[in-house]
Amino acid sequence: MRRRDFFTSSAAGLALSASSAAAQMQGELRITALETDLLRFPPGRPEYDAVHRFGDHRGGVVLRLKTNAGHTGWAYSSFGMVEGGPEVLQAILEKEIKPLVVGQDPAFPKLLRKKIWNILEYHGVQGIAHFAIGATDMAVWDILAKAAGLPLYKMLGAAHDRMPVYSMCGWYYEGDSDLSIYRKAIEDRLAEGFRAIKVKTGRGSFGEDMQRLRAAREIAGPTVRIMVDANQGLNRNEALRRGRAYQDEGCFWYEEPMPPHEKDGYAMLAQELDIRIATGENEYTKYEFLELLKRDAADVLQPDNRRAGGVTEWMEIAALADAFGVEIASHGGGPANLHMLLAMPNAIYMETGSLKGNSQYLEALRMRDGAVLAPEAPGMGSDMRPDWIAKYKVG
Repeated sequence: MRRRDFFTSSAAGLALSASSAAAQMQGELRITALETDLLRFPPGRPEYDAVHRFGDHRGGVVLRLKTNAGHTGWAYSSFGMVEGGPEVLQAILEKEIKPLVVGQDPAFPKLLRKKIWNILEYHGVQGIAHFAIGATDMAVWDILAKAAGLPLYKMLGAAHDRMPVYSMCGWYYEGDSDLSIYRKAIEDRLAEGFRAIKVKTGRGSFGEDMQRLRAAREIAGPTVRIMVDANQGLNRNEALRRGRAYQDEGCFWYEEPMPPHEKDGYAMLAQELDIRIATGENEYTKYEFLELLKRDAADVLQPDNRRAGGVTEWMEIAALADAFGVEIASHGGGPANLHMLLAMPNAIYMETGSLKGNSQYLEALRMRDGAVLAPEAPGMGSDMRPDWIAKYKVG
């Protein structure tokens, strides 16, 4: 692509339509196949947040959309705690979505999304049905970026060449009354080069959580940013009480202290506290995020690209946030989140556990000075290692 053509494409930003990218492609693209792999992982060491236990039921679904031009669009959805979730997602993709997308032109992701939505809304517009919409949408955009010969973030219109990243490392662990496992997890992530970390709160008493937070600060030192995540574990009064304490401790943000339906409660916290209020990982559509924005109920929105419907809906949510002067961070990591964050001027952080945990992808993410560097290969960088899939594939 010529330099002039590239800047013309990039300047379009979010307004870039998939059909304009199609003009750069040779011939007419068609989706010729939809393939899925069901994965099951062995149980891991149990980890807890305020209300959930993770590690017993771990699985995922790999999605591949193939085209007549030889492009393959990839998407991956993992489940950390829901037994049966991957099987349901695979069934929706194979039985409901495959007939809708095979034979279609991938240059119209919004049209494809609408067709799928019109069918799946019968199952409900939230939950695993929306996971299926998100996976399909991500695979379609991966095809488009590969066909255009661009990394996805440049096709969407680049806003950054790197993205700050933080590690979610401070879980609750069984048999960890002395916090030795907790401390070791934080030390390991700092040794990887992270300059921001997140720790769980809200499961223990106020005093216990303050002990955990102060231990994290002792390990991390004064310059590392610390976020706290209460995972819906608190009521309004307790959320406000703890928020004031976290604010006094210098935490960077205070995440999801209450259930997602408590939008008026979030508005109260945002008004009463100076610490950033972050939420959104359990919202599914731009309409729910708009309710948060209209109430001034969040300083940082955290859409999950699986729940929030893939690239198309995620980018619309991020653009809404930008219009309201609200920042964006991803819930979760991986290449899809990275590309979308790189395309939004209001994006501030990508979440991950350990970057070593992204080893299933052919293209490794690279971190320097606490930020993940923008990749340059065409597509989304979500192509997965065949040996990794074969190791965990069911059947």
